[in-house]
Amino acid sequence: MRTNVYVDGFNLYYGALRGTPYKWLDLEELCRRLLGSRLTLSRIRYFTADVRPVPTDRQKHVRQQICQRALRTISCLDIHKGRFARGSRWMNLAEPVPGLPDKVRVQCTEEKGSDVNLATYLVFDAAVRDFQAAVVVSNDTDLVEPIKLVRQEFNRPVMVVNPQRSRSDRMRKAATSYELLDQELLAQCQFPRHLIDVSGSFEKPAAWEEAR
Repeated sequence: MRTNVYVDGFNLYYGALRGTPYKWLDLEELCRRLLGSRLTLSRIRYFTADVRPVPTDRQKHVRQQICQRALRTISCLDIHKGRFARGSRWMNLAEPVPGLPDKVRVQCTEEKGSDVNLATYLVFDAAVRDFQAAVVVSNDTDLVEPIKLVRQEFNRPVMVVNPQRSRSDRMRKAATSYELLDQELLAQCQFPRHLIDVSGSFEKPAAWEEAR
């Protein structure tokens, strides 16, 4: 069956890659292993947003750019970008001190667009018959309704692969099948240290040699 894979980049990163030396992840190899011999990989759609440098990590965005450069060497992969919104809001203190204000104004950075983009392409691709089966790599319950829609209205199976450590009953019930991402696959699906694209050669960020 011709299969598309929809990858929630931040859900994958924070659920399975952060704090590991496996961020140099070859998504094509990972997807082929997830699909096995029954399903044929047709397309990978990867959803993310560009991060910005922060005082504690001035090279964060540079490593992400190198990672995206590596992903673009995969011919069947498209990158779809949301955005980060920065602002501030008043929030209640968890343990207010008597006689002092019980609220504090905090800075907030929120990623916007990735879940909506993923849902949009999942439903659109089903409508134009771009796939016979779909795999969603995420545990974001905002995707429950589009997954159900694809199954019920377009009669397409949708497998959910959860990169998080916690299970979601809502995602499990919405999907045709549901499984946790096998952490051992991450080590087995790494890009070569050195890669070449149309702009020349580049390599895995040195900071990713160790977990951080």
